[in-house]
Amino acid sequence: MATRWPASFVVGASVFGAVVVAALLGPHIAPFPYDGIDIMARFLPPDATHWLGTDEFGRDVFSRLLYGGRLSLLMGIGATSVSLVVGVPLGLAAGYYGGKVDETIMRTIDLVISVPPILMGILILSMTPPNPWKTAIAVGIIYVPIMVRLTRGVTLELASEEFVLAARARGERAWYILGAEILPNAWPPIIVESALRVTFAIMLGAALSFLGLGVHPPASDWGLMIAESRPFIDSAPWVALAPGFVLCVTVIAVNLMGDGLREMLDPRLKRGRG
Repeated sequence: MATRWPASFVVGASVFGAVVVAALLGPHIAPFPYDGIDIMARFLPPDATHWLGTDEFGRDVFSRLLYGGRLSLLMGIGATSVSLVVGVPLGLAAGYYGGKVDETIMRTIDLVISVPPILMGILILSMTPPNPWKTAIAVGIIYVPIMVRLTRGVTLELASEEFVLAARARGERAWYILGAEILPNAWPPIIVESALRVTFAIMLGAALSFLGLGVHPPASDWGLMIAESRPFIDSAPWVALAPGFVLCVTVIAVNLMGDGLREMLDPRLKRGRG
């Protein structure tokens, strides 16, 4: 029987795919250079030439929106990937081995999570000259503790299940139990949390860019566009509304994808549909 894709996943993946394609093709389909300044065209409202208007420097908002998608998606997806690569193995080890391993990992995580995210990002990025990749790694490190705690909690729950106990009784090695028994059943909540982390990472990366520790003007990302347009929100609302709307649509699409993947991968939800 063919796999039935949940409607939430289909809608979310379609919208997110369209955003990704637009971001990748941005340099080729943008009607104007993203950094093209035209002082005589400042704060033009949307019209047939500038579909989404212009900003305080006369730059085309639609073109900057297309260009900015690449950096914003790099920030969200890159940071989430870092948090997964680092956080999931640590969470599995802490939940499965317990004892001193658990104590060491979790006390370190408690120390990291006690520092506010913005301050942690400043501490990490102040050591070396910032660029988008370093910002994505820094944001990913900030979200590692959340991924560790989630993975550890799921591992503790799964460790007492019969299929894990049976694997132990067969004498299977720890790496096999973690990789073949626990991890496949731990993915659904991790995927849902990862979907949320993508959106939070985009916003945190924008905040760091606003502080001068990420993307620098005249480069463009959605969060930086919103931050730069705050002084003009009353006189030229379209400058902030365009990136804000695209960011909201992307957030909703990613969340729908996460819910759909959870519905497909969670064995309990599969039994419920059956």
